[in-house]
Amino acid sequence: MKNASAKTRISTRALLMGTAFVGTFLSGLASASAETITVWSGYPEMAPFYEHVAEGMKASRPDLDVKVEAIALREHEKRVALGLTGGGQEGVTVIELSGSTATRYLENDLLPEAGDDVSAFVKDEKNFGKFFSDAASYDGAVYGVPLFRGQGALYYNTDMFAAAGLTTPPKTMEEYSAYAEKLTKRDASGKANVSGWSLRLSGGGQGIAEKFWINLHQFGGAILAPAGDGKWKPDFANEAGRDALKQYLANIFTAKTVSPEMPADADAFERGQTAMFIRESWVIGDIAKKAPDLKYATAPLPKGSIALPTNLYVAGEDTDIGWEFAQAANSPENLVWLLENVGWLPNRSGVDYSSVTAKQPAFAAFVDYPQNYEFFTLPAIGPIEEVLTRVAAQLVIAFGDASMASDDAKIDAFLKKASDEVVAILDREGLAAK
Repeated sequence: MKNASAKTRISTRALLMGTAFVGTFLSGLASASAETITVWSGYPEMAPFYEHVAEGMKASRPDLDVKVEAIALREHEKRVALGLTGGGQEGVTVIELSGSTATRYLENDLLPEAGDDVSAFVKDEKNFGKFFSDAASYDGAVYGVPLFRGQGALYYNTDMFAAAGLTTPPKTMEEYSAYAEKLTKRDASGKANVSGWSLRLSGGGQGIAEKFWINLHQFGGAILAPAGDGKWKPDFANEAGRDALKQYLANIFTAKTVSPEMPADADAFERGQTAMFIRESWVIGDIAKKAPDLKYATAPLPKGSIALPTNLYVAGEDTDIGWEFAQAANSPENLVWLLENVGWLPNRSGVDYSSVTAKQPAFAAFVDYPQNYEFFTLPAIGPIEEVLTRVAAQLVIAFGDASMASDDAKIDAFLKKASDEVVAILDREGLAAK
């Protein structure tokens, strides 16, 4: 199978069988009414959306009964992994999963392939770009319907920009550094007390690597790149990696626009302790709650962004009504409602979101991105968290080493060492490109 080693597939199957997943996954669904749908979601804020979709379907299906069960993501993942072992479910179950999480079930034939009409809907480039249709597919076949995603963009404080004489957001990575110098505020001793550009330098391990990957992507690199036949390779021990890491080090040690000790991320932005940072669309709602008077705007990144797509999958013996629900969720009216009322970013193309962006312009950077914008996502492989955690641990060391800032050879050696660690992990799992 693609995207997984034999070891990963075997251990996954053993886990699922050990929790009585196999054979009982569909047990409560086979004989129940096809007019009953249970929706399993890992995001409680999505419950009103699914209820809205259900209400819209009542016109054509007045007897439809939709039960929305939205719980915290980790609990949702456990629920799916344990596999409906209690039975008692009616009708079909629509299951919300990221493409990377769904892969473990697709590898073990535990979720059904979509029918021809749904497959055609998903593969139609007018509906979904290749990135999103691929994320809902496995071995070339469609198994899910794309729905929403997490995605990064630049947030910037417009009052701080105006005070620094800046009228537009940065459009290149070189401008990011130049802007950071102009935007940094310092105390009487010259020490920065408001960062020009908040970089993820500490905190949770995996997040450090993910945020570095976003910047690395702008230079043309990747922590992991596909190498064909389900194999992967690191792609950062190169010029792109050097440029990305050197930019971090220059901001920390040379321009001194930011430091690991400074307040960071959304909280710092909302308190006026940083002028700009890169984050997902959930920050828009967070600002509305915590800093409603903050003057800010958003902008697309220079080349593209991380995107973590979530899809709808259907389980049950008579799945037609489930797939109908998944497609109804993708109607333009429902997707506009999703963006305006929940804030998650719909994956479908060709939908007019101007009614939402007119009210909240910050959403525009996320849904009105350039045509050639390049998305990337986390590979759906077993050791992805281990890879990111190891890279993050190495990055934290680099962020504390001032000697690297002006030493390209030392940067290259560091990147080679980190890359070799990634290769060792991939090789252990049978996923390394030869």
